[in-house]
Amino acid sequence: MAKLTIKDIDFKNKTVLMRADFNVPQDASLNITDDTRIRATLPTIKYILEHGVKKLVLISHLGRPDGKPTPKYSLKPVALRLKELLGQDVLFLDDCIGENIKKEIDSCKEKVILLENLRFHAEEEANDANFAKQLASLAEVFVNDAFGTAHRAHASTEGVTHFLRSAAGLLLEKEIQYLGNAVQNPEKPFMVIMGGAKVSDKIGMIESLLLRAGCFIIGGGMAYTFLKAQGKEIGNSKLEKDKLDLAKSILDRAKYLNKDIVLPVDHVVVETIDANAKSEIVGENIPPGKIAVDIGPKSIKLFEEKLKPAKTIVWNGPLGIFEMDAFSKGTEEVAKFVGTLKAVTIIGGGDTAAAINKFKLEDKMTHISTGGGASLEYLEGKVLPGVAALTDR
Repeated sequence: MAKLTIKDIDFKNKTVLMRADFNVPQDASLNITDDTRIRATLPTIKYILEHGVKKLVLISHLGRPDGKPTPKYSLKPVALRLKELLGQDVLFLDDCIGENIKKEIDSCKEKVILLENLRFHAEEEANDANFAKQLASLAEVFVNDAFGTAHRAHASTEGVTHFLRSAAGLLLEKEIQYLGNAVQNPEKPFMVIMGGAKVSDKIGMIESLLLRAGCFIIGGGMAYTFLKAQGKEIGNSKLEKDKLDLAKSILDRAKYLNKDIVLPVDHVVVETIDANAKSEIVGENIPPGKIAVDIGPKSIKLFEEKLKPAKTIVWNGPLGIFEMDAFSKGTEEVAKFVGTLKAVTIIGGGDTAAAINKFKLEDKMTHISTGGGASLEYLEGKVLPGVAALTDR
């Protein structure tokens, strides 16, 4: 990696400002329902604590509070969970800038301090230089371990690096290593599994990887725009009419480049999207009034057969409405199969990571990205501001 990492930094007796991604899901009572992102930062936190740091000041955002304090987006529950996971006290402070915060950091007995939601200040997302300077004034070194926000040029990801020596945390370094290798130097055969609702979300990724990957397996809502472009009947399934020409051009280009684009050959369909809806399996053409909600058994077998020789797999987007158990079989079966392969398997964050967690297959995958949008943009070949801004080696 061409940027400084925490292994290049002497933390002894220094106060460190660390950007984490604690944007975790919560229920109506503000209980954290999935602490994956908190757990993912623990190796970096522990490494810094074990290397003689004076104070570790953690900063993050949570949700979209629109630049003003909003109790339901407080990071206080994260501080409590972090305390449990670390097995040591974590001081929570009710703001992230100001003289009072500085004084409390300097005088507190705790080594780990979590500051309140950065996005309670509109200046965070605006990448305001003065706000970034105030954050930087809290410490002597900056560590970014928030890959999930690295594609945003915010005060806490890009702005703060103008005032402090800045390094990548272990998680950020790992993300760049796996996703970077997938983009630049994948072991072949290299295959891509794509799903999710929209073709428009994945255009950049398809175009970037079309020259590198040999096979694209497409499911989920986005498959129906491609199937329609092939002249198939899709009933009332998800369709982006304005992307039909684009889908056709991608299919034509793949054919010209001798790349394999594999689409579902059968479908689980319903009349209304409801967890208790009566479903049936239909072939390639979907009858009028029916909505496809998952791939069928023939598609599962076809996808698995295509994936058998893979040495590198990047997966971004579920193959059906996996959140509803009745329509999760396609995603689950393919995920289980991928977990048995002797291949580097990279799960591209967001809903795909949530699906892998739901099926308890985390330990079967090589790498599960913590960044949905960030992983997608990186796989598209885009420069991530939060990475580019780190101090060069």
